[in-house]
Amino acid sequence: MAKIAVVFAGQGAQVVGMGKALCERHSPARALFDRASRVLGFDLAQICFEGPAERLNRTDVCQPALLVHAYAASQAQSFDGHEIVAAAGLSLGEYTANLFAGALEFETAVDLVRKRGAWMQEACDATPSGMVSVLGLDQAKIESAIAGIDGVGVANVNSPGQIVISGPNEPLGRASEACKAAGAKRCIPLKVAGAYHSQVMAPAQEKMRVELHRADFSAPRFPVVVNTTARPVTNPDLLRSALGDQVCGSVLWEPCVRQMASMGATKFIEFGPGKVLSGLIKKTIETAETESFE
Repeated sequence: MAKIAVVFAGQGAQVVGMGKALCERHSPARALFDRASRVLGFDLAQICFEGPAERLNRTDVCQPALLVHAYAASQAQSFDGHEIVAAAGLSLGEYTANLFAGALEFETAVDLVRKRGAWMQEACDATPSGMVSVLGLDQAKIESAIAGIDGVGVANVNSPGQIVISGPNEPLGRASEACKAAGAKRCIPLKVAGAYHSQVMAPAQEKMRVELHRADFSAPRFPVVVNTTARPVTNPDLLRSALGDQVCGSVLWEPCVRQMASMGATKFIEFGPGKVLSGLIKKTIETAETESFE
């Protein structure tokens, strides 16, 4: 029996048309979109299938859209002949991983990510900020280069040689120059609303901790490897606190991938639009087998 890890896409993967073909061939997927629409108070399927892109890209829309689409795709897939050793998701995708593993109920997860998206957007609006992908420089050198630059830190460790920093705009610009001076090949500003996974998100984190505390979590059917520690977690309270921590904490995706491989996963199955995670996984573990479904 093949040992697999199941992984879920994060914010930025959304695209107009997502989920349309899935819902046409798999009626239970459309039912999930309809259930989500009742929680959200708007027609999620219509926005996903038809756009406009400006509406879909809004943080409070794209986060539930990505969760529902990726989860629906996972429910349309058979895992016969496979042993799931772990689930994980990139940032927002960690909510989908919890849902897939049975730690969260569907409506609870949809409501949580709607609020998460809205509060993260509020934090972005309050502080002009951003994120920069630093290529060709390891984490230690990046951290050394940006040490002492207030408000800027490592947001994502995506794969070898691809690390994202985030923070308020002015210090983030200085941090980018410092990384170039330290030997970075390129520093690429990302098209995001603000500095996710930084202290800019502190107001959103505070509100999310309250909501997460109210939410019911159950023991998952298999471990969820969490973003902030790259450790496999089965304790419901620890899963809850990990989701609170990751609002401001770093997403350690490369260590998460290595952890899942150490747990025996030789194949990674990705759910969500595109193949971003599969690409990062192959850069981290060249021998890993990947497959993507949307």
